[in-house]
Amino acid sequence: MKLSILKNELNEAIQNVSRAISSRTTIPILTGIKVDVTFQGVTLTASDTDISIQSFIPIEDDRQTIVQVERPGSVVLPAKFFVEIIKKLPSQHIEIEMQDQFQTLLRAGSTDIQIVGLDPEEYPVLPSIEEDQVFTVNGDLLKTMIKQTVFAISTNETTPILTGVLWNLQDGELKFVATDRHRLASRAAHIEVDTDLRFHNIVISGKTMNELSKIIPDQNTKVDIVVADNQVLFKIDHVLFYSRILDGTYPDTSRIIPNQYKTELVLDTKKLTEAIDRAYLLSREEKTNIVRLQTKEDGTIEISSSSTELGRVTEQLEVKEFNGEALRIAFNSKYMLDVLKVIECENIFLGFTGAMSPIIFKSTENVNSLHLILPYRTTT
Repeated sequence: MKLSILKNELNEAIQNVSRAISSRTTIPILTGIKVDVTFQGVTLTASDTDISIQSFIPIEDDRQTIVQVERPGSVVLPAKFFVEIIKKLPSQHIEIEMQDQFQTLLRAGSTDIQIVGLDPEEYPVLPSIEEDQVFTVNGDLLKTMIKQTVFAISTNETTPILTGVLWNLQDGELKFVATDRHRLASRAAHIEVDTDLRFHNIVISGKTMNELSKIIPDQNTKVDIVVADNQVLFKIDHVLFYSRILDGTYPDTSRIIPNQYKTELVLDTKKLTEAIDRAYLLSREEKTNIVRLQTKEDGTIEISSSSTELGRVTEQLEVKEFNGEALRIAFNSKYMLDVLKVIECENIFLGFTGAMSPIIFKSTENVNSLHLILPYRTTT
């Protein structure tokens, strides 16, 4: 194996695939990145068995020569060192040559680096996926849907299914749901699909979805999604991102979402966020995060929190719309801030069915998003 390659292209591909490298793997070969060189280009592969990422670097792109291959071949290089050293090489052109026993030479300018490689034959084969169920989602939309749901997953590994985000597709509506039993986030979107394409109970790890979101380019990119029995494949430009589907059945969360409310508020999202953020500073010191919200007779709401050591904060906020009964409720301010930071709307709807019932958040501009947090029972 011998080739010359542009540093920036190689570095970008390495950064993408390295997201699949886990320091906790018990399989030594998976601590490396597999490099396959052909006369068509260079393919990099990394995996931790739960996710696998493959990035292809073509010989030419936009009439620019990226790779010059003198001799094809394959090798597995130690990921941690490979990722760091490529970024720090001084030249924009890197020569890579595999020698005896998978010893690999990197040459950039006057710098020569010798790396101990591993046998690529020991590297696991990527999953083979039947492309029967395929649909396309706009990359910006997919990133938004991930951002607005993934924060609500559970971090408790005793219930693995809740560490993932539920995907359902029916009648052209793609819907994500995440919950940790204390809060819930859901986001839906209508997409163009074949009328008979549908699936349910596809659960993908929240950690995996965060890594996927980082790979999707900021510019408007189409993401092809292939759903199989136990794997989902995402195709993004020259990147293939494989994810294992979590085992188990996701709980039915629809029953906890109320249809009617005893109290309804519409508030300025930015002002509410800032007020909750200030109250959170004191509640955080108590290690409870408890903040209280109370409706007032003058058409405002009062937000308050206290700390036995620091004191108390009380703030009045104007309400844009108020319907229903007077209300006094306590909640986890950190959970509320998590919602307010992702909901992306000028005004936000809050629905209440009582002091001990779920608090519902909806964007006044997007009917496809819904968030829920459970209140606290307090003595005062």
